[in-house]
Amino acid sequence: MTVRDVVQLLESWAPPALALEGDPVGLQVGSLNARCARVMVALDPSLAVIEQAVAARCDLLVTHHELLYRPMACIDRDTARGRAVALALSEGLTVYAMHTNWDIAEGGVNDVLAERLGLADVQVLDVTKREELYKLVVFVPDSHHQAVLEAVCAAGAGHIGGYSHCTFNIAGEGTFQPLPGSQPFIGRVGALERVRETRLETIVPESRLDGVVRAMKRVHPYEEVAYDVYPLKLSGRPQGIGRVGNLPAPMPLLAFARHVQQALGTAGVRFGGDPQLTVRRVAVLGGSGRSWVGHALRAGAQVLVTADCSHHDVADAWEAGLAVVDATHAALERPAMERLARRLQEALQGQIEVRLAEGPEDPFQWVSRTG
Repeated sequence: MTVRDVVQLLESWAPPALALEGDPVGLQVGSLNARCARVMVALDPSLAVIEQAVAARCDLLVTHHELLYRPMACIDRDTARGRAVALALSEGLTVYAMHTNWDIAEGGVNDVLAERLGLADVQVLDVTKREELYKLVVFVPDSHHQAVLEAVCAAGAGHIGGYSHCTFNIAGEGTFQPLPGSQPFIGRVGALERVRETRLETIVPESRLDGVVRAMKRVHPYEEVAYDVYPLKLSGRPQGIGRVGNLPAPMPLLAFARHVQQALGTAGVRFGGDPQLTVRRVAVLGGSGRSWVGHALRAGAQVLVTADCSHHDVADAWEAGLAVVDATHAALERPAMERLARRLQEALQGQIEVRLAEGPEDPFQWVSRTG
């Protein structure tokens, strides 16, 4: 397999088009055409992590945060970031970043966070995009109809609301005449063929279209696949940053803050608000979410769980009526990288070794009160 093969899988889960404007997700350094036998997944592309990936003879490092988030005027080996870039390039390590597209994607950072906190009836906090829908129509010989149907649905086609494998199928007859130089699956060169075929129709979101077409072509038996793609004046499910949902049972803010600490497995969290405030509805935003206080209030949340809040951020939010639970940036995002590593391992079925970066990635530590 190549790095590109793995990246295509990652982008089927978190399409780059989902990323917020200006966020430089995707290839950071290296080559998509490089051979890939080992992958490491990490939160940050720090020098220590890149050294670890090189020592483990990994070909691809997948991170949440970008190595090249801020422009570099030069690669200065006297700086940690310069040494990290130079080491990756000299050792043939490809670095690929999934940042706000992984925050926004279904099953990504914020969905994992909402799941960890046990939220129900989860919705998008801030809708950033409504994905356009397309209709895929493909003509398949009856012998391969079920295989093509399963392939396109597994790649992301055919989802309507709470249902998968939504297709429409019409039996008919296809005709074709193989010309000299062709290698037909059915029929002979120069002879007109009539074949029993099924017209398979299904809905495909824009971000899944390329992957669905690739999956269709992989299992379709014909040398030249007859298919059509139609744009629809319909929008798919809303996609966006953050999530909001309900607790199974109300609890005081102080108890909820302890719940967050335990759910994330962190040494501590801090919170702003009345400890006795009854919390029923919770907004979550992995990473720096202080700019989404207004969205949390409009969504009816009593508390926002996020990171990197200043004194004034929390004071202003509480004055506006919203409590804040502030965990560290890493504590909120590390669980989704653990999930990504497991998901990759399961999807690749042993074709590639996948490992999670070892060691603490949170720059913060807690001082415990004693005595």
